[in-house]
Amino acid sequence: MSDNPLRVLVVDDQQLVREGLTALLELTDGIEVVGSAGDGARALDMIAGDPPDVVLMDLRMPVLDGVTATARIRDRFPGVAVVVLTTYADDNSIAGALAAGARGYLTKDAGRAEIGMALRAAAGGHSLFDPAVAARLAQAMTRPTASPRRDSLPDSLTQREAEVLGQIAQGHTNSEIAATLFVAEATVKTHINNAFAKIGARNRTEAASYAIEHGLTINER
Repeated sequence: MSDNPLRVLVVDDQQLVREGLTALLELTDGIEVVGSAGDGARALDMIAGDPPDVVLMDLRMPVLDGVTATARIRDRFPGVAVVVLTTYADDNSIAGALAAGARGYLTKDAGRAEIGMALRAAAGGHSLFDPAVAARLAQAMTRPTASPRRDSLPDSLTQREAEVLGQIAQGHTNSEIAATLFVAEATVKTHINNAFAKIGARNRTEAASYAIEHGLTINER
């Protein structure tokens, strides 16, 4: 690894938090804070002018939230890694951030050493997660899918589209489906639109009837 310090951009909508993180990271060997931003839009402007190695990103912010900003950073600046540092460790927040391309996910009770390790890991192309987040990821890996796997599905549905239809038939909202399947809510909406077009459903009631008729649901325990 280079002897040059790791260049980090801090993004958080609370000024006190930004200043605290900046002061904390400046005490960490091998890390240089090159700037801070109060929202995702400002962060993108700063990255375009002087790309850092890693962005330390909050999630809930005005103007442009952290998930959307992360996705745009990964699309426009693939050489810049993103580590999420947030108060939230719920499934939807984790799924959204990871689907957007974040390489690390920490909660705000993380210490300086843990934050430093996550930033260095992300810069090296690796991932480091808060223990609570890692536990949720492990749980997600063992969750049953929303519909039984079959060799063939009706109307050219993909397996994921069938799973989403099965979840709709069980009365789940888009956010609940996202949490169950561990994907971003925007991804769920895309699957729903594609599935509705394939099966000719005009609403969730028709989609639920279709899922039941074609055996796309499973019994929840």
